[in-house]
Amino acid sequence: MLTQNTTPAADPRRAPPQPTASTAEFAATAPGAIKVIRRNGKLTGFDAQKINVAMTKAFLAVEGGAAAASAAMRAKVEALTQQVVSGLTRHLAGGGTLHIEDIQDQVELALMRGGEHKVARAYVLYRDEQARKRAAEAATQPAATHPTISVKLDDGTSIGLDEARMHRLVTEACAGLTGVDVEEVVKAALRDLYDGIPEAELSQALTLAARARIEKEPNYTYVSARLLGDALRHEALKFLGLPETRPTAEEMKAVYPDYFRAYIHKAVELELLDPKLALYDLDALGKALLAERDGQFDYLGLQTLYDRYFIHSNKTRFELPQAFFMRVAMGLAINEIDREARAVEFYTLLSSFDFMSSTPTLFNSGTLRPQLSSCYLTQVPDDLHGIFGAIHDNAMLSKFAGGLGNDWTPVRGMGGWIKGTNGKSNGVVPFLKVANDTCVAVNQGGKRKGALCAYLETWHRDIEEFLELRKNTGDDRRRTHDMNTANWVPDLFMKRVVEEGQWTLFSPDETPDLHDLVGDAFEKQYTEYERLADEGRMKNAKRIPAIQLWRKMLGMLFETGHPWITFKDPCNLRSPQQHVGVVHSSNLCTEITLNTKAGQEIAVCNLGSVNLPAHIGADGALDIAKIEKTVTTAMRMLDNVIEYNYYSVATARNSNLRHRPVGLGVMGFNDALYKKRMAYESDDAIQFADESMEAISYYAIKASADLAIERGAYSSFKGSLWDQGILPIDSIKLLRDARGGEQYLKQDTSASGRFDWDTLRTQIQTTGIRNSNTMAIAPTATIANITGVSQSIEPTYQNLYVKSNLSGEFTVVNEYLVNDLKGLGLWDEVMAHDLKYFDGSVQQIDRIPPELKQIYKCAFEIDAKRLVDAGSRRQKWIDQAQSLNLYMAQPSGKKLDELYKHAWVSGLKTTYYLRTMGATHAEKTTIQDNRLNAVGNGSSGGIAAKPASAAPAAAPKPMQAAPAPEMELPTLEAGTGSAKVCSILDPDCEACQ
Repeated sequence: MLTQNTTPAADPRRAPPQPTASTAEFAATAPGAIKVIRRNGKLTGFDAQKINVAMTKAFLAVEGGAAAASAAMRAKVEALTQQVVSGLTRHLAGGGTLHIEDIQDQVELALMRGGEHKVARAYVLYRDEQARKRAAEAATQPAATHPTISVKLDDGTSIGLDEARMHRLVTEACAGLTGVDVEEVVKAALRDLYDGIPEAELSQALTLAARARIEKEPNYTYVSARLLGDALRHEALKFLGLPETRPTAEEMKAVYPDYFRAYIHKAVELELLDPKLALYDLDALGKALLAERDGQFDYLGLQTLYDRYFIHSNKTRFELPQAFFMRVAMGLAINEIDREARAVEFYTLLSSFDFMSSTPTLFNSGTLRPQLSSCYLTQVPDDLHGIFGAIHDNAMLSKFAGGLGNDWTPVRGMGGWIKGTNGKSNGVVPFLKVANDTCVAVNQGGKRKGALCAYLETWHRDIEEFLELRKNTGDDRRRTHDMNTANWVPDLFMKRVVEEGQWTLFSPDETPDLHDLVGDAFEKQYTEYERLADEGRMKNAKRIPAIQLWRKMLGMLFETGHPWITFKDPCNLRSPQQHVGVVHSSNLCTEITLNTKAGQEIAVCNLGSVNLPAHIGADGALDIAKIEKTVTTAMRMLDNVIEYNYYSVATARNSNLRHRPVGLGVMGFNDALYKKRMAYESDDAIQFADESMEAISYYAIKASADLAIERGAYSSFKGSLWDQGILPIDSIKLLRDARGGEQYLKQDTSASGRFDWDTLRTQIQTTGIRNSNTMAIAPTATIANITGVSQSIEPTYQNLYVKSNLSGEFTVVNEYLVNDLKGLGLWDEVMAHDLKYFDGSVQQIDRIPPELKQIYKCAFEIDAKRLVDAGSRRQKWIDQAQSLNLYMAQPSGKKLDELYKHAWVSGLKTTYYLRTMGATHAEKTTIQDNRLNAVGNGSSGGIAAKPASAAPAAAPKPMQAAPAPEMELPTLEAGTGSAKVCSILDPDCEACQ
C-alpha cells in the first residue's frame, strides 16, 4: 500500500491505545443502513474491517514486516479503527452515507491524534500519490456525462435534483465571507450524492462539504452553520404545517413572523411553553425578529443550540434561532409592565451576542417550570435527618439543571462520638459517596450530567481522607469518581505553611464554632482549641506539620486534579453580606461566594456573561458607552430571574428573594486581547484585565443601584458593606488588615480615574442597591460556544484542535491567527498541517514572526503566575469570585507551591482546575524531560509526601507533632495520558454554563 519503509525508534513513553471491543464487533454493530459512496458514484456497504486492513498496511509500510507479529501493533490498530468507526457513525444511527474520502480523512485524523505522526505522514503521501494517478487517468478519458440524480422527498415522492437551488443556498451562505468558494462546496456536495438520495441527506451533504474545509479556511464554519440552517428551517416549518417549508435564508425574513406565531401556539398546545406567552402581542414580537442574525452563528454554536437547547416534540426541533432568543426574552420580561417592549430589548441584546444568559436560563425560560438559576450552595448539618435531607435537596435542584456546591464541614469526623448510639462515627467520607451516586442518578433535566462539588475546611479531622476521594486506587467505597471536591482554606493555615508551623485537625462536633469564624476571631478560637488539645481535653484531634498537609493537598491536586484550593477568609472578609451570615463554600465552578445556613438558607445565583470582544471598537479601544448599555440591560434581566424563577426547594426561594444575588461575568477575554494585539502574559494585558473589569464593575453596581430606586433595595441591605459605603475595591483593606499588612496581601488597589466611584457610593448609601451581589465570572463553557468566542477568562487552549462535546466533534481554528497569517501571505495547507502536527502551537513553526508567537501562545505556554496576576486585578472589582483555571506544562512540587502561595498572597478568593499537559503532547512540543503529568481520568502517580505514621484517635497529652516528611518532587513518568481540559476536551464537563 505504501512505499516508505522506515522503522521509527521504539518510544517507551507512548502507551498504545487500549481496545475495548474488536473491529469485528464494531462491524457487526455498525448501522447496517450505512452506505459508502465510491469515487465513481456507486454505493457499497460500510465495512469496518476494510479500515482495519488499510491502517495495518500503513503501519507495516512504516514499521516493517516484523511488526505484523506485534500484539502491541495489532492492539493499536484495533483501537484506532474503533475511533474511526465511532467518529464516522456516531451521527448515523438511523443509516446514511459516507464518502470514501471522508473515511480516509478520519483515518488520517485518528493517526495524528494517536501520536502516530510518521504513519500519518506516510498515509497522506500515499493518498496524494493515488490522487495524482487518478487525475492522470481521468485526463486521458473522455469527459463523463453528469449522472441524473433524483431526490426522495419526505412524503416518499421523487423529484429531480435542483442544482440551481443548491447554488442559491451556498451563494447565500458564502455572502460577506472571504476565502470561501461557492463552486468548491457545491462540487464537493455533488460528489456525495447518489440517485434516490433522501432530501435530509441532500441537505446534510451541503453542510458537511463546507464543514470539511474549516481547518483550511475558518470562515467555512459560518458557511456550514448557514447551510445547517436550511435543514433546521425545513424541520421546523414542516412540523408546524406551514405552506412554505424550504425557504432560503433571504426568503425566511418574510416567513419568520407567521412562523413565530405558529411556533408559540404549537408549543403552548404541546405543554412545552407557559400559556402566558401566547398572551403577548405575537404579531409585534414576530416583526421584531431579526432573521439576518441567523447568519452570525458558527457551526459549533448552531449545532450546539440544535442538539441541546431548541424546544422539540419527539426529537423534532421546531424552534428556530431567533424564536429561541425571543422565547427566552419573553420569559424574562413576563412580569414587566411594558412586557413587549422589554421582551424586544432583551431579545435584541441576546441575539446580538453582546451578552448571553447562562444555560439554565436558556433551557427553561418561558417553559412551565422556569428554573433559570445556575448555582446552588448548601450546607450539610451534622445529623442523619439533615444529611439525607441535604442529599434530597441535591436531587431536586439537580433535576432542574442546577449545579451544586455542598459544605460538608459541619459533619463530625471519623471516630467522633455519636450520642444517640454511644458509638463512633465513620466520618464524612461514606456520606460523600452517597452524594456522589445521587449526582449520577439525577442528572440535570436529562440534558447534561449532574454536577456537584463538595467542600471541606482544612482543619477537619477527615481532611486527609477527603483529599484522596478522586484517586483511582484504594477502597472504591471511599472514592467519589464523579464528584468534584475543593479545599476551604483559612488564612491561618496558609500562615502556618509559610512559617513551617504545626497544624491541628479537629472534629467539628467538638469545635462547632470554628466553621463560622473568620480572620482574628478564627485564629483566637483555633489556638484556644489547640491549647485544650495539648491538655488532652479534645478527644478527637490530630497534629501534623502544616507543610505536610499542604504538600499532600498539592500532591492530590497534581495527581487527580482535585481538590481545588479555595480561600475562606478573602471570601468572607470581602463579602458584602458578612453582617447576616457566613460564606461556607463556593459552588460547582468556584465563582459564587454566598452565605449558607443548614435548614434556613440555600444560596442561589443567576448568571450571565458580557461578550468582551464585542465591546472592543475598530480602534482597539474598549467601548465604554456600549459596555454601559449592555450591562444595564443585562442586570435587569438577571434581577428579573429572581421573581420569575421556579424553586424546587423552599429555602432556596426564601434566600434568593431576601438577598437577590446575581452574577454578571465576562467571556471572550483572550479574543479581546487578540483584537487589541496584546499577548496574554504582557503587562498591557494584565492592565486591560484591570480596566475592563473596572468598567463592568462600575456599570453593574450602578445598574443595580438604579434598579433599587425603581424597585427598592434588597431586604437585608441595612448593615451590609454596601450600606457602609464599602465597595468591592474598598473591601481589600479589610482583608489586608486581617492578614497583618502587605506581607500576606500584595494586591493592587489603584483605579483608572475614568469613573465617579464617590458619587456611586453616596447613591448606594442613600437609596440602596437591588442585589446583594452583582458579579461573578463563570466558565461560560457552552454559551461561549454558542456565541463563538473564547471561554470566560481562559487563555486559548490550542490554535487548532478538534473539540468534543455532547454535540459531537468540531474542528476549532483560531480565526485571529489565521487572519494574521493571511495578511502576511503565510496561510496555506502546509501551515495548517504544521499547526495540526504541533497540537495548535505556533512556537516551533519557523515561518511565523516572533511577535505573533507572543500573541498566540497557547494555555500551556503561558506562565501560570501571569494568569494569577490577571485574576488578582479582576478580583479587586468583583464582589464574588471567578472560575480561574491554572495551566502548567512542567509541574513540580516547587512550582506548585510557589503558584498557589502566589494566588493566596495576590488576594484571589478561589482557584479552579489545575491543568497539566499529557506526556505525548509535551514530547512533541516544548518539554524535553519526563517530568510530566496527565491530570484526569486514568492518571496515576504524582506528587505526594512520604506517609507519616498514623496518629492515634485520641490526642496525647501534651499533644505531640508528627515529624515533617521530606517532600518528593512530582516526577510522573510520561505516557499516562493526555490533558483533560474542563469544557474543552471532556464531553461530559459542561460546567455551570
